[in-house]
Amino acid sequence: MKKFLRTNEFYVAIILILLCVFIGIKSPIFFSLQNVFDLLRSSITMGIFAMGTLIVIVSGGFDVSFTAIAVSSMYITIKILFAINYEGSFLVAMIISAVIGLLMGLINASIIGFFRIPTLIATLGTQSLFHGFLLFFIGSKYINNVPDGMLRFSRSNLITTVTPSGAITGLQSGILILVAIVVIVYLLLKYTMIGRNIYALGGSREAAERAGINVIRTQFFIYGFVGMLAGIGGIIHGAHYKQGNPFDLVGTELNTIAAVVLGGALVTGGRGTVLGTLLGVALVVVMNNSLILIGVPSEWQKVVLGIILIIGTGIPAYQNMHAARRVKANLAE
Repeated sequence: MKKFLRTNEFYVAIILILLCVFIGIKSPIFFSLQNVFDLLRSSITMGIFAMGTLIVIVSGGFDVSFTAIAVSSMYITIKILFAINYEGSFLVAMIISAVIGLLMGLINASIIGFFRIPTLIATLGTQSLFHGFLLFFIGSKYINNVPDGMLRFSRSNLITTVTPSGAITGLQSGILILVAIVVIVYLLLKYTMIGRNIYALGGSREAAERAGINVIRTQFFIYGFVGMLAGIGGIIHGAHYKQGNPFDLVGTELNTIAAVVLGGALVTGGRGTVLGTLLGVALVVVMNNSLILIGVPSEWQKVVLGIILIIGTGIPAYQNMHAARRVKANLAE
């Protein structure tokens, strides 16, 4: 218990609770069932993106191309489904989008693994490449409807209830997909050899290579898996908004990266947890969707996010510095 009280997850949880209480006092609608369901719905796409981003950051890398992969996978999938007049299950749309995302992720892996280009530079380049390819070769027109399977998915709820005002609200069934992905990533990082390799790669690439870890193969898994998650998140986003917008999502990657870093993942790699990432996602979603309830203008929300991000990353940095000083002092004695 004492160990948890010193973790970054604990501090994020405290900030999240205090923020929710403060917003709830100022605006009681915050704790209404409809608002809670809306917040959970808003967490689905970002949560899926965050699971992929967590794996990349733990490995010591940075990927800013996942939003371009997501919107490209979503838009291409919708075009394919309309071209073949498909009106069946959403599962087929999700599989197609995931495969497209996987292929784009493997392009990232090839550039990073074989040419050893820094991950941030490589994914900045592929972000522009993927999005530019989409707009120039696939289409730049807004699609204001989606196939029937996506419509049915967007309207499906696990729980449906009627609010006191008479409105019907529900918990969107996409939350099950997020839960499944969270469990898979947790088991992957905690109990598998590839998970240990990811942490080792983030600790030190040279040490990982000396330990016999196939770094290139690990990077292919990382960026392929992240691309697949981006494809899934993209098609869910398109279904939720019932549209295919080729200009959507790109530019929002900072929110996801902030959520993962707030959750305790070290930007230098080697550390990060699924629990911390979920707490970070919850904090960012609450700020993005609920600060307006207490009268905070939307343009100030990024300021608040920046302040919390600095505080959230500053605390573990201070703890690490303090721990290093203690170790140095002990060695000196």
